[in-house]
Amino acid sequence: MSRIGKLPISIPAGVTVSINNNEVTVKGKLGELKQKVDKDITIEIENNIVVVSRPTDQKRHRAMHGLYRALIANMVEGVSKGFETKQEFVGVGYRAEAKGQILEMSLGYSHNIAIEIPSEIKLEATTEKRKNPIVVLKSHDKQLLGMVAAKIRAMRPPEPYKGKGIKFVDEELRRKAGKSAAV
Repeated sequence: MSRIGKLPISIPAGVTVSINNNEVTVKGKLGELKQKVDKDITIEIENNIVVVSRPTDQKRHRAMHGLYRALIANMVEGVSKGFETKQEFVGVGYRAEAKGQILEMSLGYSHNIAIEIPSEIKLEATTEKRKNPIVVLKSHDKQLLGMVAAKIRAMRPPEPYKGKGIKFVDEELRRKAGKSAAV
């Protein structure tokens, strides 16, 4: 049995979960999310608990069992609490500025880079004196938030020698030693 798939999902107060034609809809105070579910996976709602089950122990069914349970759990958590990622711009002259839903970045290239952030994500950029700029992204949709954060990070991933680049705030980077002088 799938360790993740067999766990029940409790529905907090203020969140409603409905199932209609293999589509799960979750509504809460922060928004509404929908997810199509494979026809083989069954989803049942009993007294504020969602249970995901599978018909057989085929490899495909086992994989989808845990996947859809995790997706639904993330949807429930997203519409009730929300998700947040923080990214730090490490490097001399690296800047980030939020202009509405447009993130304008200076990353050491010959030009500035502007990325339009989807309307479902709240964008904040803070710059304190003598500290690295930090971009905070908040949303109820975990998949969209991760995709946008990865797109921002891909503009200048952290390099292993000096650690320059865009990294997540709590991320541990593997650092390499530079050249050693010959004796």
